[in-house]
Amino acid sequence: MTLHTDDPAMTDDPFLWLEDIYGERQLDWVRGENALTEDALVTPDFGVRERGILEVLDSTDRIPMVGKHGDFYYNFWRDAAHRQGIWRRTSWESYPSDAPEWELLLDVDALSAAEGTEWVWGGALFLRPDSGEPHERVLVVLSPDGGDAARYREFHLGTLAFVDGGFDIPAAKSRISWAGPDTLYVGTDFGPGSMTSSSYPRTVRTLQRGAGLDDAQEYFGVDEDHMMAMVLHDATPGFVRDVAVDTIDFYTRRTYVRRDGSWLPIEVPEDASISLHREWLIVRPRTDWTVAGTTHTAGSLLVIGFDAFLAGGRSFATVFAPDATTSLQSWSWTRDHLLLNLLRDVSSEIRILDPAQGWTAELLDACPPLHSVDAYAVDDEDEDEDAGNDYWLIATGFLTPSTLYRGTIGGNHTAVKSSPSYFDEDRFAVEQHFAVSSDGTRVPYFQIASKDLVLDGGNPTLLSGYGGFEHSMTPAYSGVIGRGWLERVTDDGRAGVYVLANIRGGGEYGPAWHRAALHADRHRAYEDFAAIAEDLVRRGVTAPSLLGCTGRSNGGLLVGNMLTTYPHLFGAVSCGVPLLDMRRYTKLSAGYSWIAEYGDPDKPEEWEYVRTFSPYHLLREDTAYPKTLIWTATSDDRVGPVQARKMAARMKDLGARDVWFHEALEGGHAGAADNRQAARMHAMSFEFLWRALTGSL
Repeated sequence: MTLHTDDPAMTDDPFLWLEDIYGERQLDWVRGENALTEDALVTPDFGVRERGILEVLDSTDRIPMVGKHGDFYYNFWRDAAHRQGIWRRTSWESYPSDAPEWELLLDVDALSAAEGTEWVWGGALFLRPDSGEPHERVLVVLSPDGGDAARYREFHLGTLAFVDGGFDIPAAKSRISWAGPDTLYVGTDFGPGSMTSSSYPRTVRTLQRGAGLDDAQEYFGVDEDHMMAMVLHDATPGFVRDVAVDTIDFYTRRTYVRRDGSWLPIEVPEDASISLHREWLIVRPRTDWTVAGTTHTAGSLLVIGFDAFLAGGRSFATVFAPDATTSLQSWSWTRDHLLLNLLRDVSSEIRILDPAQGWTAELLDACPPLHSVDAYAVDDEDEDEDAGNDYWLIATGFLTPSTLYRGTIGGNHTAVKSSPSYFDEDRFAVEQHFAVSSDGTRVPYFQIASKDLVLDGGNPTLLSGYGGFEHSMTPAYSGVIGRGWLERVTDDGRAGVYVLANIRGGGEYGPAWHRAALHADRHRAYEDFAAIAEDLVRRGVTAPSLLGCTGRSNGGLLVGNMLTTYPHLFGAVSCGVPLLDMRRYTKLSAGYSWIAEYGDPDKPEEWEYVRTFSPYHLLREDTAYPKTLIWTATSDDRVGPVQARKMAARMKDLGARDVWFHEALEGGHAGAADNRQAARMHAMSFEFLWRALTGSL
């Protein structure tokens, strides 16, 4: 990678050399640290627990989630026999059965063996066929190392083979859309000047079949310091259009529609989310928006006819307005109805809206308390009267294995498939509690613990969180957590307690909950998490020496701040694929794109507050830190491995005891490219935390 020699951090960072991701000296350091960690954690007992987690991940009884395209239902599947996975499809008549008849489309293991590349599945983009015709053309997305950079290759569903001489876009952080059977809109690495500072496409170009990337003509472009350019082609009959998005940063964008040979801006606030469905424009503002004399609340959902809007109309229908406890999480269109997925104090609520009846809303009776239920369309493009207004429901809870339902608007929903039980859920109970943060804000959290939990401060407890990017942490069943943590028992019979935090920075209460922890207010997320830790001790659930915390990515930054600012609250910290060096994060991998979340350390006035939550810079020689595991992946091209490397190296250099580091040599930002690697990652984190908290490490 390129080192920025004009960066002041160069002058006082003795571990800058570790930023050379694939340097031999650097990888030798990684291998040495890996060996130390594995020697400490990988025991025969560890192997038993790792195999138990892998059994969950490889289970053939899991729900094979599908996406409908035309007459078929498509699924990508990994298990012990298919380490890298198979892409397959079946019919609706077969899918609900206990043993669906699958047609194999692509065996990624066999492809990898034939081509000598360890391909990791990234999805498939379908070309919408002419009315009445079957789906035949797709772009298969494959990553060579599990990172975000992926290759796009044209595949034919009739011949079940890659198209000879077809579209083939080399591996890059691309954004691609079909523009027609012989045309793509391609945002990719076309060479110097074609990528933004965030490492995403700066231009979108029109690529014709048979032409090379060098022949593609620019169709849309954005400034280099913006995050990304993208063009989407809507092929809905009667509503065919091209939409371009200039993503300025994570929360602001400008959207355009192609009219009369030019890009016409859709004039909504830059921080609003929008979508188009047939004749409708839908807008969700992130801040209050006053237009045509009406103020629309942040987090509300507004709908208007798109043609009327382009003609100057601003008479929106408000189809959702948030309140103190309820927020909109997502929406999905069937052909003729709008599904809203809401959270009310972090429990799901679903509403079905009918535009033909003035947007009247009906509650869907499918959401038990303290559960997560998501509704989304089966196939809004389906021309059949019934399937076009069908929806899926995915229902799950901490102690409730996931169930997939299918329903029809105006009718009932019925169970299609359910996940098996992977641990003894009947031994445990779910509770929701609220801690009070330092500024008086009530912060919810979920506690999953043994029904006979003794509140004497003697229970090993794991607190998990994220707190960023308006991402909500909701109830979900996890056989991995059940086997890896809840069912583990101390010598005196105490089972593990698992706690999930809903701190500010997330989206549990809408955009205001997220904005409360941006930039200079970032500490509110950490204060919330610390308040939950203190509440667990106050309530007698655990004690600091028995309390561990874990987080990944932005959650890694969260627990990095627990490590450096609140070390007295925790006995152990597991910090995964983390941001930690907030002085240089904008220069590493995709970090530049997160300035909207954290601030710009290259601006002195912003570095003044960013430095206060930069764990790498908060380390002190005279501080007793909790036992720490920092883990990452070499091929992670989103956060990258170097911040984790530098943090571990600096902690050891300062004389911190009980610091372990592990770096998977493949696996991308998820930390694993297949189930086997994922099982090792989960097992290592759980093993470290359990042994660190119970005094056996």
